[in-house]
Amino acid sequence: MGRFIDITWPVTPKMTVYRGNPSPRIRALRSIPRDSANLSLLSLGLHTGTHVDAPRHFLGRGGDVTTLDLERLAGPCVVADLTGVLDRIEADDLRGAGVPGGVIVLLKTRNSERDPEASFDPSFVFLAEGGAAYLRRRGARAVGIDYLGIERDQPKHPTHKLLLGAGIPILEGLRLRGVRPGRYRLAAFPLPLAGAEASPVRAVLSR
Repeated sequence: MGRFIDITWPVTPKMTVYRGNPSPRIRALRSIPRDSANLSLLSLGLHTGTHVDAPRHFLGRGGDVTTLDLERLAGPCVVADLTGVLDRIEADDLRGAGVPGGVIVLLKTRNSERDPEASFDPSFVFLAEGGAAYLRRRGARAVGIDYLGIERDQPKHPTHKLLLGAGIPILEGLRLRGVRPGRYRLAAFPLPLAGAEASPVRAVLSR
């Protein structure tokens, strides 16, 4: 197996978070030498940094992260070059990028050039409803993007609902700067958080 490429957003108190979400905190509960061991408390929203959305995020009766098919979050993957898109990714953009069917699709956009500690920018490049429908028809195993949302404040959230309604997990907050477009293998597993609509993941590519 080739070397691993970590595409996970570093978790720090200064990291970018989606508008309205809390910044993460790591607080020491016990510390050496006063105590016999170091012990810390982590506080963060489930949509912080690199994370996966489960159907429950936008579907009232959808499954939580414990119901996600892990087979969809590991295996053949393509990093698609969408860096020329200025606003929204449509089906024609995906066709032009040669996105194949039946694999995990990671959308590399100009979002990847953003500073990981910059203020949240609501004008990020996103996947439009038509693009989501195209990936669903092509049998995408999972779909990921390099910002904290796969869509902006679209009325009724069609992108999320099209993908999650088809059992396609959504990976958000990927860090694809420096990653060349092409074929890889991906592993990005959630924590088994019962009842949760999302979970942080450690996302790693290999060849």
